[in-house]
Amino acid sequence: MGFRALIGMLLFVGLIGSSMAAPQTISSPATRVSLLELYTSEGCSSCPPAEEWISRLQQDPRLWKQLVPVTFHVDYWDYLGWKDPFDSHRYTERQQQIASQADSLAGRIVYTPQFVLDGVDWRGWFNDKSLQVNDSSKIGALSLSVDGRRVTVRFVPEQHLDGTLETQVVLLAFGVDVAVGDGENKGVTLRHDFLVVSDTRGTLIKDKNGNYQGVMTLPPPVTVKATRYALAAWVSRAGDPAPLQATGGWLTTTP
Repeated sequence: MGFRALIGMLLFVGLIGSSMAAPQTISSPATRVSLLELYTSEGCSSCPPAEEWISRLQQDPRLWKQLVPVTFHVDYWDYLGWKDPFDSHRYTERQQQIASQADSLAGRIVYTPQFVLDGVDWRGWFNDKSLQVNDSSKIGALSLSVDGRRVTVRFVPEQHLDGTLETQVVLLAFGVDVAVGDGENKGVTLRHDFLVVSDTRGTLIKDKNGNYQGVMTLPPPVTVKATRYALAAWVSRAGDPAPLQATGGWLTTTP
């Protein structure tokens, strides 16, 4: 075989190999992984310190193993003069749904910055309290098989569950800098991490063994200049935003 023929064959094999690359898998342990949600806005002057705090969780040893942080940008501060490029009314509606199901009157207030830990309003950040998560209970393994924007979600609960389960899958961007041109943060450059730039949700199908599975397709993400990406997901009972189990992890390829 000639040299050119050999090079051509190697290039062909390389192309075939890259097109047949196995999907990336992200999995949780069977023990509980907590979901920490931050509701924020670029139009809120008290939000940047909360975003700086959640950004530091990138160095937390519990990240992805015991804790999945996500940042949702809400749209109800846009009237102050700055349209947040990452907000969505869906995120506002999720925050409102969480508040409507709170046990206490204080928990039913919608505000920013708001942290929600496993479906419950968490105000420890305001008092400089350390974030404690409970990973002692066995919930079941939640896994994601990621192939581009196509995500197969599989949940194997430790105990039998009744009722319908839903999943929400979010694409997270990191190292996103925005120079705010108006509103309360005018003239400030904000750094966003754990930023939700694409999301989808759907119902999981239960098989005869009591396990749940579904295939979701993420819509095209908001265009950003990010340093890296991660994927996160959680499962919950239908109509209940509180997660049963969560998982997340860094993506090895750009979505």
